[in-house]
Amino acid sequence: METRQLEYFVAVAEELSFTRAAQRLFTVQSTVSATIRTLETELGTTLFDRSTRRVALSAAGALFLPEAKAALEAVERARDVVQEASAGVRGSLRLGTLTSVGSLDLPALLGAFHARHPLVDLHVTVSVTGSTGLAEDVRHGRLDVALLGLPESELPGLTVHTIVTVPYYAVLPTGHALADRPALALRDLAGERFVDAPRGFGNRIALDRAYDALGTSRRVPLEVADLRVMPLYVAAGLGVAVLPEVVPLTVAGTVVVPLADPAPVWPLSVVSRGGKAPGRALRTLLDLLVDADFLQKSDGGASGRPRE
Repeated sequence: METRQLEYFVAVAEELSFTRAAQRLFTVQSTVSATIRTLETELGTTLFDRSTRRVALSAAGALFLPEAKAALEAVERARDVVQEASAGVRGSLRLGTLTSVGSLDLPALLGAFHARHPLVDLHVTVSVTGSTGLAEDVRHGRLDVALLGLPESELPGLTVHTIVTVPYYAVLPTGHALADRPALALRDLAGERFVDAPRGFGNRIALDRAYDALGTSRRVPLEVADLRVMPLYVAAGLGVAVLPEVVPLTVAGTVVVPLADPAPVWPLSVVSRGGKAPGRALRTLLDLLVDADFLQKSDGGASGRPRE
């Protein structure tokens, strides 16, 4: 039995799809299928129940899955021991991140990591599914570490370090009836049309829950995955927004107003899989991610903001 066979089996078991497993493993579906068939022949049992519509673990496959994961983790630990005894950090890391991470200077951080540890093969992916998708990718082993915007209470099964918390502001079109207020409560905006992120993004989850707690709903007719362009839609008169100061919020045609207490805050957190000791390369990257040296001061996105 080869390590590669176990890796392919775990990928199919977690994805419940030979196609998605192949994409995750950067190979073709026929290779994954052939590898699983060979493994089943060696074990003398069927690991998956296959049909034209679905793939499911068989009873034997369900029993085999935790053993396969344990074997792979043992191999990874053995590699880490050898790497720690050698000169320099080696390995491969997969990092997922949001399009905007605010005050964390991620390019500088990753550049410093690469300069110090050039033998680590670092893969960086910008999420199109938001914080929830990043968390799931870490849980299922598709990513080793991720930067996302969810509080620890929303991240069961993961090891969480909150790097910084950021306040939210209301972004209104110029001339809006509430634009002259010194501060706004979320309830003041309950009847408005909102520009917000799609469901599953940290910003959307925080605000949906805040309005649920107020016992009211809100309309979100315009969903935009990139926080950086949301103020432009507000300026166009398509709605209001409540956004964390992780991007410049003031653009021509908008007014930015602080939120009155109690107001939600947006956490930037770094997460890795829980219940598993990180290898040397991951530990080194995690140390950098929580290092305050890579936190930038506010770039004036909302502070010192003009009223129009």
